[in-house]
Amino acid sequence: MPLSDIEIAQKASKKRILELAREQYGIDSEHLEPYGHYKAKLSLEYIDTLKNRPDGKLILTTAISPTPAGEGKTTTTVGLGDALNRMGKKTVICLREPSLGPCFGVKGGAAGGGYAQVVPMEDINLHFTGDLHAITSAHNLLSAMIDNHINHGNRLNIDPRLIAWRRVMDMNDRALRKIVVGLGGTANGFVREDGFDITVASEVMAILCLAGSLDDLKQRLGNIVVGYTQGERKPVHARDLKAQGAMAALLKEAIKPNIVQTLENNLAFVHGGPFANIAHGCNSVTATKTALKLAQYVITEAGFGADLGAEKFLDIKCRMAGLNPSLIVLVATVRAMKYHGGVNKENLNGEDLAALDRGLANLERHFTNIRDHYGLPCVVSINHFTQDSEAEIKMLQERVHKLGGTAVVARHWADGSRGAEELARTVVSLVEKSKAKHKYVYEDNARLTDKITAIATKIYGAGPVTFAEAARKQLDEWNKDYGHFPVCMAKTQMSLTADPTVRGAPNGHTLNVREVRLANGAGFVVAICGDMMTMPGLPKVPAAEKIDVDGKGNISGLF
Repeated sequence: MPLSDIEIAQKASKKRILELAREQYGIDSEHLEPYGHYKAKLSLEYIDTLKNRPDGKLILTTAISPTPAGEGKTTTTVGLGDALNRMGKKTVICLREPSLGPCFGVKGGAAGGGYAQVVPMEDINLHFTGDLHAITSAHNLLSAMIDNHINHGNRLNIDPRLIAWRRVMDMNDRALRKIVVGLGGTANGFVREDGFDITVASEVMAILCLAGSLDDLKQRLGNIVVGYTQGERKPVHARDLKAQGAMAALLKEAIKPNIVQTLENNLAFVHGGPFANIAHGCNSVTATKTALKLAQYVITEAGFGADLGAEKFLDIKCRMAGLNPSLIVLVATVRAMKYHGGVNKENLNGEDLAALDRGLANLERHFTNIRDHYGLPCVVSINHFTQDSEAEIKMLQERVHKLGGTAVVARHWADGSRGAEELARTVVSLVEKSKAKHKYVYEDNARLTDKITAIATKIYGAGPVTFAEAARKQLDEWNKDYGHFPVCMAKTQMSLTADPTVRGAPNGHTLNVREVRLANGAGFVVAICGDMMTMPGLPKVPAAEKIDVDGKGNISGLF
């Protein structure tokens, strides 16, 4: 019986992180703050010393629209990074930190899989270096200071009905989506409606991942709009409550990038973790920029499908940070294509060329979006499963070839870096001969509604884009002060539409924006579409039921 992901990770021959950083990149131990033997934070002072070095090549790993069959985007990122290092190309991978919500909910973990993982896998998935806890604390400190200010006289004249700052926790808990606080009499504060989001949807998470320094972090935290005044409805900022200093103090360690290693003892950054269907879905700018100074190639990922993660990576992260990716790797599986072609999850193992033919429309949409709207070269990585037939793989490769692209079978899950060598050679070949410069889907000076419409029509294939009356009114008001902001679309990851049950690549569907939120500190406007929730719920059988620890502290059930 094959080993599980966690069993493979636990058998890994890890190197002490201080030794590995010195061996591979000449980083002395004085610049690292170890958390045990196998993970550490890199000091901001050391990062400052790298600023005059040239940048390496930036590669983004994204995927088709996710399916219950799984695609393996993180696994591919790790496998490709290991394969490039195997070829002698100095490479660093940059991943997001997992959230406890999906870890205990559906996914069970997010550190890669098989023989393409980052380790220590259990630590990365559970608490890690405490970054998400620090973000939760900083966010909820601001929540407490808002209610405390109102309770002690409300000098800023905050309208309790217009408070825009909810509370957060790093767990899926649908019961907390809408709550009432302040019950029990005047000693407990002002009674009002409130609610919880998941920590990775917090604006504090987005700010941490976009901030370039502690000073930048503090300024962005101060810019957070927490609510509006009574009568005139003027914005009230976190700096008006004098909250930004204490919030930044809670985040002074969290802003430092985390360093771990792959199963093949190659350096990896795992830092920051905004959700891609709620927030902007990329690891921290600091980690990415640092990796670019250290390596020839940097492989990073953006969450979920290219309609969410890649779009936000390019239109938000690259726009704000001045990043210039060289190529995009689009991850797909034969099984996922058949699912998009109408086959149920239980029946994906058998050959079905007709379903594959139908489902390939989803891959084609993402590929042409990358080529036509982003202007970047793209290679398709076919994450191999043993049940894939030769005829199915051939059909997939031929369809990509007709689009002018290349589809490479990758077996890194089973074979580690050896299984991704062809993918690595293809990536290097395309990067070395490409002179492409990426494009944005919309311009900075477009109206907010036009930016949303551009994403919906160009990337999602939507027809009409409708706005709830309150959302359109709010966007029109925000155009004066925030019209230059990019937009962050919050919708289901399971479909190019806002309906998670719609598979494939539909055209002409209606996209409705039901709510908008201002993330002034992060510097973008969030557009919430369909039934998208910023606090997910647990499934009927959560992954938490399978996770356990024995008397010696050995964890099982993560995958």
